[in-house]
Amino acid sequence: MRSYEETGVVDIGMLKMPAEEQLRKGVAITECIQPIPCNPCKEVCPTDAIKMDDINDPPDIDYEKCIGCSLCVEVCPGLAMFVVRKRKGKAQITLPYEMLPMPERGDIVKALDREGNVVGDAKVIAIKHGRTNIITIEVDEELAMVVRNIRVEK
Repeated sequence: MRSYEETGVVDIGMLKMPAEEQLRKGVAITECIQPIPCNPCKEVCPTDAIKMDDINDPPDIDYEKCIGCSLCVEVCPGLAMFVVRKRKGKAQITLPYEMLPMPERGDIVKALDREGNVVGDAKVIAIKHGRTNIITIEVDEELAMVVRNIRVEK
């Protein structure tokens, strides 16, 4: 298997994963693995759930403290934060979206994995416009830790 440095794609095995009960309440997932000077996610977290011993450390999320508010998703300049919530056989994934065209609430879009491959359909259930747009989609539960982007086909 090729490394992250070669592909630019984070392998799920590189990530600290929350427990199933934490995913049921909804928690932030960080896919930031590079040691770079960056900490807006830590600064914006209202529950102090994001820890960094040094500004160069990748963020570490205390899933017991995380409330899944998605503020970290909005401020991450690397687009490496997501919120995942599982319930009733579905997963809601809140992700940053900086592409055009913008979907609309209720649209069915293509769900993409970390490499940009289509892995299924997703329903757009919420959109928050800002400097970085934040979109919440709903997919089948087994795709909760797979889907990390969308493609709008209009």
